[in-house]
Amino acid sequence: MLRALDIRDMLIIDRLELTFQPGLNALTGETGAGKSILLDSLGFVLGWRGRAELVRQGAAQGEVVAEFELSDDHPAHAILAEAGLPSGEELILRRVNTAEGRKTAWVNDRRCSGEVLRALSETLVELHGQHDDRGLLNPRGHRAMLDDYAGVADDLASVRAAWNGMSRARKALAETEAALAAMRAEEEFLRHAVAELDKLDPQPGEDAELDARRRMMQGAERIRDDVARAFDLLGGDGAEGAMSDAVRWLEGVSDNAGGQLEEPIAALGRALIELGEAQDGVNVCLQALDFNPAELEQAEERLFAIRALGRKHDVAPDDLGAFADTLRERLHKLDAGDADLADQRAAVEAAQAAYDRAATALSNARRQAAGQLDAAVMAELAPLKMERAVFQTEISPTDLGPEGADAVAFTVATNPGAPSGPLNKIASGGELSRFLLALKVCLTGEDSARTMIFDEIDRGVGGATADAVGRRLASLAQGGQVLVVTHSPQVAARAAHHWRVQKQVTEGQTLSTVIPLADPDRVDEIARMVAGDTITDEARAAARALLDA
Repeated sequence: MLRALDIRDMLIIDRLELTFQPGLNALTGETGAGKSILLDSLGFVLGWRGRAELVRQGAAQGEVVAEFELSDDHPAHAILAEAGLPSGEELILRRVNTAEGRKTAWVNDRRCSGEVLRALSETLVELHGQHDDRGLLNPRGHRAMLDDYAGVADDLASVRAAWNGMSRARKALAETEAALAAMRAEEEFLRHAVAELDKLDPQPGEDAELDARRRMMQGAERIRDDVARAFDLLGGDGAEGAMSDAVRWLEGVSDNAGGQLEEPIAALGRALIELGEAQDGVNVCLQALDFNPAELEQAEERLFAIRALGRKHDVAPDDLGAFADTLRERLHKLDAGDADLADQRAAVEAAQAAYDRAATALSNARRQAAGQLDAAVMAELAPLKMERAVFQTEISPTDLGPEGADAVAFTVATNPGAPSGPLNKIASGGELSRFLLALKVCLTGEDSARTMIFDEIDRGVGGATADAVGRRLASLAQGGQVLVVTHSPQVAARAAHHWRVQKQVTEGQTLSTVIPLADPDRVDEIARMVAGDTITDEARAAARALLDA
């Protein structure tokens, strides 16, 4: 709900502070007094695109501050939270426009962008007029309006969930088909590569093992003779025999040496043990150096084959086994692909069927609500002196989407049998105003979160029709807030709060101001609207009659 509007140095307003109230608020005044400037200023602080030059001539900058009251469940809280802005019961918007055209905005004393202002404005203010393309005249919003009227939030949620499920199923199927197509393109390669890898069957670490074995065999002939000579020198005809003889000779005379040979004999025994171990090691080496030349050829062939296969697939030799497992898995997926495709196609069909059911239920609910809305609007048109007009909510098929398969458009025919068409193409100015009002009365439920503004929606009507317009505006304002800019005394008389917009010349400068009207002044203002510049007693009596009606 709009609580206050503070305007400084905007167009022909130098300083203006307005405090608005719940219910129906009327703004009246002569043509050119500045009523539209108030809406321009409000639109400016809400981030709407409007006039390029708004700053009052001679001023460095213009500024507008708007104060709104928010309920705990007001949708503006979600926008503030998403933008990282503070929120509470009070929302203060402030926007400044310099004479050079630079614009700066704040929300609750925090800098923000024009996009945030416009997003907030969608939840704060609803403007309706003969040239309004943001609300009822915009066909793009008609489906959402019908859905709100129909109360199909649950059906709509079901359609969105079904759409998301169908989209996921289709995406999964498309990805599987693309993957299988890519694998089929390389199926021949996969089968050949797996067969080649399976035949060779390289093992982790085998490359290093073969390389070491190959190097050893290549050097075996060069070192074997020396190793064999060393083995002979360590044997019975060499060191082992000599040491054994020495031990035997020493042991033979040990008893006569007074114990001095016991330690040398023990040392020689230990040496003989170590010598035996050395012999065994050298013997093992000799046996390893004994190889068949064909074995070297086989080792080289396998080593080269493993390395060539690694280069072919750009894989390290030790990783060839894991690489083969990867190729086998791809082949397995390819072989099982037809079954997977069948399952996923069945899932897509099931998701499509679920979406169709949900969309059909939503369409049926929309068509039922459309008939109810048409009847309700037609009932509202009769008191507005448009009983011969025809209002119809047209529902036609459109591309499938998360909100169903229906396109919705509000159409009118001003007379029975006349062709119907969009609201803003068929109805004249006065007719359009009454159509919009009747439609708004029917569409507005208990939601009073937004302030509704009607800009001269009563243009072109008078008498009983204007009175009917005023009564419906007052009805809309119950439990909420409606601002109406009007030239109709019947409409102004229905307002709970009344302001007069007027121009005055101060020190040679024309300025616009807004004056709140108490009962006596209000009688004179409505009398002026009835009679014109000259207010007669009869006009005052008529004004009192309108106020008392």
